[in-house]
Amino acid sequence: MFPAHGGPWVGWPVVDDPRARALLDAQRERLTTIETDLRTEGLVGESESEELAELSVADQHPADIGTETADRSRDLGMLEDVEGELRDIEEALARLQAGSYGRCEVCGKPIPDERLEANPTARYDIEHERGLEAGGLRRQSAPPQ
Repeated sequence: MFPAHGGPWVGWPVVDDPRARALLDAQRERLTTIETDLRTEGLVGESESEELAELSVADQHPADIGTETADRSRDLGMLEDVEGELRDIEEALARLQAGSYGRCEVCGKPIPDERLEANPTARYDIEHERGLEAGGLRRQSAPPQ
């Protein structure tokens, strides 16, 4: 017998918590290393204008200055991506703690273990992820009750 509001998946174990935590911890460690490397390369703390001021136009070809600007822009973009992924990991760990990890935030159905192995921070099942990517669905902060 299944609850009328939840369907047959309510109460089913979704993923093994220790395995999920291990996947998330490994991903966090990898990303933290990348973040540290980006920050220690002088990316943070020195503004672009300060960095470019060190390059004298007299002894530097203008294309080199353009390359420096493009490299810095790429690195800043990478840092933003890493920081976003680290936030996703913290949110996944909070869902794990709350008992909602591994369930689609739209419908509440279990997210397949294969998907969670590939993307431990997944918040949606494939159907709803595709709907979000296509722009047909809006993200929800909590699954339906």
